Amino acid sequence: MSKHIPSPCYVLEERLLRRNLELIRSVSERSGAEIILAFKAYALWRTFPIIREYISHSTASSIYEAQLAYEEMGAAAHTFSPGYTLDNFPTIQRYSSHITFNSLSQIEAMRPLMHRGEGISYGLRINPEYSVVETDLYNPCAPGSRFGVTASELGDRLPEGIEGLHLHVLCEGHAENLEEVLGIVERNFPKALASAKWLNMGGGHLMTRKGYNVELLVSTLRSFGERHPHLKLILEPGSAFAWQTGYLRTSVIDLVEHHGIRTAIIDASFTCHMPDCLEMPYQPAIRGARMAEAPRAEAHSYRIGGNSCLSGDFIGYWEFDEPLSIGQEIIFEDMLHYTTVKTNMFNGIPHPSIALERLDGSLEMLRTYSYEDYKGRMD
Repeated sequence: MSKHIPSPCYVLEERLLRRNLELIRSVSERSGAEIILAFKAYALWRTFPIIREYISHSTASSIYEAQLAYEEMGAAAHTFSPGYTLDNFPTIQRYSSHITFNSLSQIEAMRPLMHRGEGISYGLRINPEYSVVETDLYNPCAPGSRFGVTASELGDRLPEGIEGLHLHVLCEGHAENLEEVLGIVERNFPKALASAKWLNMGGGHLMTRKGYNVELLVSTLRSFGERHPHLKLILEPGSAFAWQTGYLRTSVIDLVEHHGIRTAIIDASFTCHMPDCLEMPYQPAIRGARMAEAPRAEAHSYRIGGNSCLSGDFIGYWEFDEPLSIGQEIIFEDMLHYTTVKTNMFNGIPHPSIALERLDGSLEMLRTYSYEDYKGRMD
């Protein structure tokens, strides 16, 4: 299988991507809510022609993402940023159909530049002060969060020129979480909901994960829409699109052992190429291996180490059926969402190639990286 795949290389499987897209389109059609792609989790623009067969819009979190939406998705972006500037806001407006402000002060700061009546709909992010996200790094409603306006801060009416509401409280969440937070929004923001034209429920709706209650999601959106028929409902998941759609192929380049700990060093890096494994943290699935709490002398157990000079660039422990050998491939499952957008070139380590496995099994190389990619970022 992997003889024609370079190492390291991210491999996106078209069959699995389309499986997710079919479910997402089904949820949208049955619920009446528009579902758009969040670039912050997935932005492989060479695959946008596939995605456009199922959905037509995307969400941006920056000036570059907004431009990518306009140029490669072929539609203006739904844009949110924690802060716009007088310098970048005109460009943001050029590439956006919806722009959400993070604070009341941002609205007033950008008001002289707002193009009302010219095809842009402006919104305000609200903070329902609810979240079930356990890791603070990913919790948008943690105490003291810099995101959004609380009900007490907003008051009884939306600011002039604002016609939409945006909230984001989930991270790989469940339908039950959305059901609960919408009830809180209805109780705490009734007048804002009544005067708004659209409600963007943000991301974190991991509807393509096994065991997710898709029917509850559909019924929750339908019933909310029936209670608020004047609102256009929008969801902008990222992970759901690329969840379990591909892998990162790596190879063992050395085996070292100290104090009873065997480490297999690979030709990729967690800090460079799989940063969520260290940030979240979570232990990724490795094909053909089992997670272990600690190394066992009687097992073929290894800690997997990256090839950067960061001391903490490792994940462990893993048990294999046979001893590992230099040159052996290590496959990290589910490495397309967030991973591909968060990579970096720390240490000047070569970036993995990116490939698309087509429906017929052929491999299309989307991108390979060279020294010039590294050098170009450093000048």
